[in-house]
Amino acid sequence: MEQKLKEKFIESWGNMGSLWGLNNSMARVHALLIASEGAISLDHIAKTLNISRGNASMCLKELRNWGVVHRVRVAGDRRDYYEAPPDIWSMFFAIARERKRREMDPLLKSLKEMLRSRETEGGEVTERLKEMEKLLSTMDAIAEKLLADEETAKRVFESLAGAS
Repeated sequence: MEQKLKEKFIESWGNMGSLWGLNNSMARVHALLIASEGAISLDHIAKTLNISRGNASMCLKELRNWGVVHRVRVAGDRRDYYEAPPDIWSMFFAIARERKRREMDPLLKSLKEMLRSRETEGGEVTERLKEMEKLLSTMDAIAEKLLADEETAKRVFESLAGAS
């Protein structure tokens, strides 16, 4: 029964991964590592998820770039093994930092460039874009503060959720 629940978690995480900017395979590899005891090999990952070794390898490389997967060595074995870091909060912040860098920063930059090009124009569109820039700049400032200090951010989230 536990294996079925693990498979369901892997598929759910894979589906949710698209919301985080991950492709399905990458999110499924990540979920397998989160739900596994200890480090697992590339071959085991590919076989378990029924994906090619090449796909698994590319997913692992990208997950390592995101900082949510680590390569480890197992004594007496020349193969690479992989594991998810034990601190889920750090994993969350690594994903948030990467998403901000890939999505929020370019959007805010292009919006500011667009507004600079419309400096002499008024109208409804310009006002809407100014409001959007104000909102996104506020969100960016909050994100910068939260992502700069994980412990403070964790307390803020727990406080907002009413947790102790």
